[in-house]
Amino acid sequence: MTPRFGRVLTAMVTPFDARGALDLDAARRLARWLVEQGNDGLVVAGTTGESPTLSDDEKLSLFAAVAEAVTVPVIAGTGSNDTAHSVHLTREASRLGVAGILAVCPYYNRPSQAGIAAHVRAMCAATSLPVVIYDVPVRTGRKIATATLARLAREVPNAAALKDAGGSPAETAVLMSQVPASFELLSGDDNLTLPFLSVGATGVIGVATHWTAADHQEMFAAWERGDTETARLVNERLLESFAFETGDENPNPIPTKVMMNHLGLGVGEARLPMGPPPPGLAERAATVMANLVAARAARR
Repeated sequence: MTPRFGRVLTAMVTPFDARGALDLDAARRLARWLVEQGNDGLVVAGTTGESPTLSDDEKLSLFAAVAEAVTVPVIAGTGSNDTAHSVHLTREASRLGVAGILAVCPYYNRPSQAGIAAHVRAMCAATSLPVVIYDVPVRTGRKIATATLARLAREVPNAAALKDAGGSPAETAVLMSQVPASFELLSGDDNLTLPFLSVGATGVIGVATHWTAADHQEMFAAWERGDTETARLVNERLLESFAFETGDENPNPIPTKVMMNHLGLGVGEARLPMGPPPPGLAERAATVMANLVAARAARR
């Protein structure tokens, strides 16, 4: 199946200036740079984009700016823990040139499976665009059940894909046996992208893909031609980047913003409550990047 949005997509960080204000010029530059690095698409105002700290006006401005800046698909993160709010933002975003909608499982409320399904159905009904359902229980406090996802995939025409950060490729294999062939699986966990390929993933919405898009393209290409050993070796090359992208002392997106600043993209720091980067993280970013460049060279 040809992936609807491409194989390698990045959940883009949101640039802020020195005062913490949204920097749309930097967002446009970053978006274009990410495409130049090999990204097939971008997700804007997702978790990595600090969506909980963005106002509606900021989100809509960001969607419009990024969609205008690039020619690849842009997916707009319009979900929240308020269904009416999510529906409103979905309608507004759908007018701005984006290619799809990201609908995260409602967080904090801990709704029932029936409530989650009704929430996603309402978002899907608010747009004609394809909707990517986002399951990330470590952040939302609620897992979207396999049965719920399967029903949505079968019954809602524009429920087009799952961004899976549920952490269980074995359970995802069960899901993929129950959904239409057109329903896409996108890895939402960089560490599990290679295992997800074995159960039917067509792509990744990544974090480390900010600086490893070309490596991911190499891994996908190797997998698709049946060269599983090369795919494994590319994944091995990326392990340090995966370990860098988040941690208890430096949760996502703090490390990615540090890496982008190290690479000269000027995206600023994360807004509170994420907080400033801990001491030594910039030096670690430089080491991670140097090691990756050396590993790439060694494979040639």
